[in-house]
Amino acid sequence: MDDTHPDRFAKAAAEERSAMVRRIAAGGALRDPRWRAAFEEVPRHLFVPYYFVRGGTNRLWCEDPDPVRRARWLRGAYADEALAIRIRDGELISSSSQPSLMARMLEELDVRDGQRVLEIGAGSGYNAALLAHRLGDDAVTTVDLDPEITESARRHLAAAGHHPAVVTGDGSRGWPPRGPYDRIIATCTLARVPRAWLDQCAPGARILAPLATGLIALRVRETARGRCAEGRFLHTPAYFVPLRGSPVRHACRPYTGALPRRFSEDERFRFLLELTGSSLDPHEALSLWKREGRPGRERFGITVRDGREWAWLDDPDGPYAWPLPDE
Repeated sequence: MDDTHPDRFAKAAAEERSAMVRRIAAGGALRDPRWRAAFEEVPRHLFVPYYFVRGGTNRLWCEDPDPVRRARWLRGAYADEALAIRIRDGELISSSSQPSLMARMLEELDVRDGQRVLEIGAGSGYNAALLAHRLGDDAVTTVDLDPEITESARRHLAAAGHHPAVVTGDGSRGWPPRGPYDRIIATCTLARVPRAWLDQCAPGARILAPLATGLIALRVRETARGRCAEGRFLHTPAYFVPLRGSPVRHACRPYTGALPRRFSEDERFRFLLELTGSSLDPHEALSLWKREGRPGRERFGITVRDGREWAWLDDPDGPYAWPLPDE
């Protein structure tokens, strides 16, 4: 690709972006034309001027003097893959999520015109730009703990012509000054749902967040005993960087060494282990999982009620329920 001329580069980027959108749509997402328009018009390459490949040892960037590597960078920017954009001491700190997963999450968020959205985890700023394209800059607030992340996200957003509120702060605390929110979306994995989020929600708000290795969709309601939230997991797997800065303890990865490999490597069974953590012995979990017909994610849910928070299978008040980690 000869990208030395601005018009040629713009044409190449537009072609890559159109191809990405077609791939996402072919996978069943972007059925809403307004979200499709957002993905077609927001240039992802502005949000990933560099990213890491090959386990974080090789960086591709937009100003590489080698035209072959620049072309590879542009293709990767529009690949349907998560991109590592910040690594510190060998640890992944921030990434730009897989576009098809972003599309599914945004559609599941079920936003309406005039609603306000809080995003937890600014990342590259790309997701906030998609939200701002759909709802307008004033309706979007994105929060991240790391000032380097928020500063780069702010620059990327400005380059793309968007100026939502970008806040440096602890995402587990939300951001009360811009509330109440009709929707909260997290792009980082939780161990439990922070109570502060419920307090900042408008009546009937929806929360969509990664938890364990799934995506939980919660509806917030007012009851006589206070605010509660409840909902089921989507069937979609989801692997995100953990929420940082929160007092919530993240569960240890379950030990599966004593289980037969065909079960320990079964992605649906591992979800149950991740969800229940230390509350359920792996052998007990396996017996339950087989007895209940090897349930997938969509049969599990989360309830936040009366100061408690628990995961469940099929029925929030049924026999199979497990407390989530305490704050």
